[in-house]
Amino acid sequence: MSAPAVNRPGVFSATRARIANRTLRTDRWWLSPLRVNLGLDAFIIYATIRSFWGSAYWVDKYHYLTPFYSPCISASCVPGSSHLGVWLPEFPRWIPLGALVLPFLLCFRLTCYYYRKAYYRAFWQSPTACAVPEPRAHYTGETRFPLILQNSHRYFFYAAFALAALNTYDAFAALHSDDGPGGFGFGVGNIVLFANVAMLWAYTGGCHSCRHVFGGRLNHFSKHPVRYWFWTKISWFNGRHQQFAWITLGTLAFTDLYVALVSSGVITDFRFVG
Repeated sequence: MSAPAVNRPGVFSATRARIANRTLRTDRWWLSPLRVNLGLDAFIIYATIRSFWGSAYWVDKYHYLTPFYSPCISASCVPGSSHLGVWLPEFPRWIPLGALVLPFLLCFRLTCYYYRKAYYRAFWQSPTACAVPEPRAHYTGETRFPLILQNSHRYFFYAAFALAALNTYDAFAALHSDDGPGGFGFGVGNIVLFANVAMLWAYTGGCHSCRHVFGGRLNHFSKHPVRYWFWTKISWFNGRHQQFAWITLGTLAFTDLYVALVSSGVITDFRFVG
């Protein structure tokens, strides 16, 4: 006696037409997930190397601090880079100096609604593209462990908000020069730092959780005009969340690279003042 047929869902259903082709799409549907895969891989590799690099993250003369190492609160940090003071002892070489904040930044991005879509498709092929079946037969979504932890995104938003504020403080602290009038200085590096901060706020402020903070649980917008105004502005950034998600990966990497090159003496920061 033959074994009973297993009732499998979706494209694996016993009642579905048997089509040998993986998909009937004739366009280059694989190009978008491939680009996402390569882009995320490039940033992950660069960020990992730089996080463990342990040097060329601080320009003492101009107070430039890369966002990858902010806040630098370990006794391992070079003198002057600890804007908030030294809270922790020296780290062993295998612990990055930004270990205090890196987990929060990583979890905020991993649980972001856009990044979920990006790496679900690019890495997990769940699904790779519309009308292209995923390679697995069962789908439980984010209702079970470990993906149910994606719902923690709203909490990581608060940490990301605080870190964006910290990077803003770093950018203003960099308006310093040993040779400038009254200790004030301004150069290309300051433009790079402030541009990165602006993009971080655009990405963080356009987060779905931020939108909910200002406009969630309201039954009548007319009774809350201030919150409604903020909600409409945040909604504009929210509609461009994908673009800012990628832009901030670029600005973070570029800012870190610029600070590293200036710190190591490879390039000289052009100064407008000081």
